[in-house]
Amino acid sequence: MSDPVADLPRAWGGVAGSGILRSCPEDFEVIEDLGLEPSGEGEHVFLKIRKRNLNTVEVAGHIARVAAVRSRDVSYAGLKDRRALVTQTFSVHLPGKADPDWRVLEGDNLKVLDAQRHHRKLRRGALRGNRFRLRIRDFQGDPVLLDERLGQLANGGAPNYFGSQRFGRDGGNLQHAQALFAGERKKVRRNKRSIWLSAARSWLFNQVLAERVRQGSWNALLEGDVLQLARGRGQFQAEMDEHLQERLRALEVHVTGPLCGKPGRSLAPRGIAGNLEKQLLAGHDAWIKGLERLGLEADRRALRMSVHALRAEHLGTTVQLEFGLPAGSYATVLVRELINFTE
Repeated sequence: MSDPVADLPRAWGGVAGSGILRSCPEDFEVIEDLGLEPSGEGEHVFLKIRKRNLNTVEVAGHIARVAAVRSRDVSYAGLKDRRALVTQTFSVHLPGKADPDWRVLEGDNLKVLDAQRHHRKLRRGALRGNRFRLRIRDFQGDPVLLDERLGQLANGGAPNYFGSQRFGRDGGNLQHAQALFAGERKKVRRNKRSIWLSAARSWLFNQVLAERVRQGSWNALLEGDVLQLARGRGQFQAEMDEHLQERLRALEVHVTGPLCGKPGRSLAPRGIAGNLEKQLLAGHDAWIKGLERLGLEADRRALRMSVHALRAEHLGTTVQLEFGLPAGSYATVLVRELINFTE
């Protein structure tokens, strides 16, 4: 299977050129923004780590061994790229225990930046967003068009597709998900199953978003849409009024798309938006029923991501980008709106 993201439509027209992204880990720098400071006391240690060429799960396992705790006692807000220079926080549950010597964790690819106590553990998704500094090397293209695209992204956001990382090499996670739905895989580790099921519903989300990009409604209100606040996860049923349209244009709220699963507390679109979603998902009943059967609860995700503090600097044939994205949004998805890139 080829890259499931490669042929998804772009929102702002053709790319401005081509280049190389992530020629080394330092070209892809990520700084996690939790939106909170540790209190200085409590049962949990917040460890701020800088890692290079290490994935989040590897680092969590290393922390658990050094702290002599179970793997479930180490938590983090989100998975981060392996091939990158990443600053990320982990929490370790150490009730009534002294801190170990955290310097034991350190090596060529890992540095402990800070260790402070807090009264709560880190939970998945509990972060404000991430800041990025990316270098695109060997840029070949139109710098004027690139600057135009940058302005469009800064003012209008970008389609909030799930990136290639979610689907594994050549979309392999989707093949595993299909095997799960078909009953061909019985005994699967919980974390593997979670990754495969998340990939399946991410692919379904991308299909809905892709069609709304083609129709030009990924950033526009359809009758019956469910909207999400840009700050926070609050969702509500849309009303077709001018004030709401203004909030949508101001990036204060975003239209949402489906994260399929068993019905729960999540709102469902109605009217025109609801009918469109049903049509787009109609051929994927087996996957949707599989997600329901295997316990995933339906949710919604913004179709658009806001881009914060976007800056670009032209350094010869290198373009350096700096920007912030909300939690769960992919920097590579933003970059593909600008250029065709290789890694």
